Amino acid sequence: MTNPTNENDLESLAKQMTLLEHLDEFRRRLIVVSVAVLITTLLSFIFATQLVEILAIPIGGVDKLQSIDVTENISVFMKVSLMGGMILSMPVILYELIAFVVPGLEPHEKRSLFIAIPAATILFLSGVAFAYFVMMPRAVPFLMSFLGIRTAPRPQTYFSFITRLIFWIGVSFELPLVMAVLARFGALSPEFLLKNARYAVVVIAIAAALITPTPDPLNMSLVMAPLLLLYGLGIVLAKFMYRPRENLLEDETET
Repeated sequence: MTNPTNENDLESLAKQMTLLEHLDEFRRRLIVVSVAVLITTLLSFIFATQLVEILAIPIGGVDKLQSIDVTENISVFMKVSLMGGMILSMPVILYELIAFVVPGLEPHEKRSLFIAIPAATILFLSGVAFAYFVMMPRAVPFLMSFLGIRTAPRPQTYFSFITRLIFWIGVSFELPLVMAVLARFGALSPEFLLKNARYAVVVIAIAAALITPTPDPLNMSLVMAPLLLLYGLGIVLAKFMYRPRENLLEDETET
């Protein structure tokens, strides 16, 4: 006769080992990401001065900024270098994230990552380009001239603002790929996405309001429009990628 206490202990030990294995995998992937970001950030040091000048164009150049702290310029240099490193290492970050969230990929699924990762990188860079070339030339002058008060922004404030905006708009442009991946694993269906499109519009409007640095509806619409188009693209991709959970379970049973 088996001892229930021993069976419970064995089951608890098995779950603990599985958790430890996941934590160990997370640690290893985090190390890979950290090394990649470190290397690309060091590479960004070479072009940091040029990046600072480029990012300062929407405000009229670095001459429009005024430092008041001794270490402020160095802090800006490091912040811009880190942003450049994050952008350059984005393919590695996305690969490690997907590989951790979706473990045990089949060989053909791993091959599909070589398509998904470049697509995700292109979408992120598209968001970065949209933020810089479309949002910044409209948002910065509006903020600078608001109420007619003369403004002399600090570099720390300005570059924190612009790098944060660029990063989050870049992340928001990943929407169609996220929808396609969730559809591929049966978490979302094209029918569900179409049926709840009106709710998606509300969520996108709220996200656009949070991302947009200015309160005027024009700039908010500039963010909403591409996100709505990306949502539509996500529905199209989900239609091609969708696999019902029953099929996924059958495939797992066969393997």
